[in-house]
Amino acid sequence: MTRFLIAFAAIALTACQTIAPQGSPAPAAPSAPRSAPAKLTVAPDTPQRLAQLPRTVIDYDHALLNDNDRQVVAKLIEASKLIDEIYWRQVSEDNPDLRTRLYAQAKSGSPLAVAGYGYFLLNKGRWDRLRQDEPFIAPFGPAGAKPPGAAFYPADMTRGEFERYVTTHPAQKDELEGLFTIVRRDGVNLVGIPYSAYYKAFLDPAAARLREAAALTSDSSLRTYLTKLADAFASNNYRDSDMAWMDLDGSIEAVIGPYEVYEDGLFNYKASFESFVTVVDKTESEKLAIYAQHLPDMERNLPEPEKYKNLSRGTSSPIKVVQEIYTAGDARRGVQTSAFNLPNDEVVREKKGSKKVLLENVMEAKFRLSGRPIAQRVLDPALTDLISFDAYFTHTLFHEMSHGLGPGLITQPDGQRVEVRIPLKNLFSTIEECKADVLGLWNIRYALDRKLITSFDERQLYATYAGLMFRSMRFGIDEAHGRGTAVQWNWIRERGGVVPIAGGRYTIDVPKFRDAVQSLATELLTIEATGDYDRARALLDKYGVSTPEMQSVIATLADIPVDIAPVFPAAGEK
Repeated sequence: MTRFLIAFAAIALTACQTIAPQGSPAPAAPSAPRSAPAKLTVAPDTPQRLAQLPRTVIDYDHALLNDNDRQVVAKLIEASKLIDEIYWRQVSEDNPDLRTRLYAQAKSGSPLAVAGYGYFLLNKGRWDRLRQDEPFIAPFGPAGAKPPGAAFYPADMTRGEFERYVTTHPAQKDELEGLFTIVRRDGVNLVGIPYSAYYKAFLDPAAARLREAAALTSDSSLRTYLTKLADAFASNNYRDSDMAWMDLDGSIEAVIGPYEVYEDGLFNYKASFESFVTVVDKTESEKLAIYAQHLPDMERNLPEPEKYKNLSRGTSSPIKVVQEIYTAGDARRGVQTSAFNLPNDEVVREKKGSKKVLLENVMEAKFRLSGRPIAQRVLDPALTDLISFDAYFTHTLFHEMSHGLGPGLITQPDGQRVEVRIPLKNLFSTIEECKADVLGLWNIRYALDRKLITSFDERQLYATYAGLMFRSMRFGIDEAHGRGTAVQWNWIRERGGVVPIAGGRYTIDVPKFRDAVQSLATELLTIEATGDYDRARALLDKYGVSTPEMQSVIATLADIPVDIAPVFPAAGEK
């Protein structure tokens, strides 16, 4: 372990010293503090926590890009590193100073100091994302608790205070609840500061890198997207760039900007900055294109009342199988993303649909290191031959497709049309991730019934899915994906779809599993269609919990990695 940590120290310290474009802030090159601050105390078990996320090289097939493409990618990586710095500050504005101090401590070579710095980098802060944001850098316990609104709001702001202020200042509602504003106090008042102004020191040089990449590329669709995205960094309006992103049609698939709202634990109102730089595997992408053609029929087939079905969304649904080259920001913290479905703007979705992007090389690494080993550990040995990478890969795709199905814009009692996330507030991310998982299973059944899928059957699907559910629950049930999986496990377990057997393992009952999927899908779709916060809260309070039975199973998985810590050679990482 000591040799591993010392090696990690050398790598992490080198990786941290990135070079910023001339005239821009240095993203991650820590400078010595002006005075010697008190030493930061690191939780003694941090080396063990770090070992849960083994460093894993994520490279790509270099033959998929030509020399010109690689020059474009280099510029996109430069821009992404600046975007990464914004996310550090969205998590906590103390992060840059803490990173500097932990870096200085790690240079001593102490295994604990090295692990503290390494784990800080992986979590993008001092809170352990695998342990319900428990602080692993002092202060510990309640004194060091993470503000639920991260750095999007004043640290001492409560949900009630914000809601009362918006109620009494309705003219500021859009400003304060907007996806792309930071909320700050101005005396007794609140103000919403646009990201374009608040993060200007990073967005301006990032926009310059995007324009340089646009000038280099021979792909007109990528040039249009990067130019519009650079404009969005200044205007704070990402709709045009989202539209252009939907039209990307070249070798390079990149998306950079503020998208996911998981970090905002107060309301899920605020978008975090992230970046994915990838290369398209055109052959694999073309194989999956047929599924997108069936999205309108999948919407009609949803198990919900006709009045709730959303047949007005755009039908464009490109599916891209890609190899990851580099990620940053919200896309590179804690548990790594296997796939994504963007944009999240419901206006864009209504007009153009959404794009599903599957990160093939990341999915293969995650399945190999943690997915299959966990399934083999928790399933009835008679089922382990049913574990299928194809079933895992396909469900990930259908999960992302299912984000684009069901309610989007809903009408509230006052007649106002709003996105579902507004009435569901802080519960939205968990409900939405749970919905996408469950509808993914439901829609795969649709595809199996119509012979669109023949590489696995329904029994293999449920066995693989049940076997891998503990993988997601190890992420922590405070996290949207982990808690959404806990809801599914407890719901299906209660209805007999998964059944315990001797030795702490489980078997499956296919008909009961199928019925449980349908009933949970109906419940989640109804919650979103009605924007019923209380119903969502009741569901999560009852089912989104970690039971003693689940904890005992998770305890048997301690020797299996929870996830991966990616290392990107394309960005010079070693």
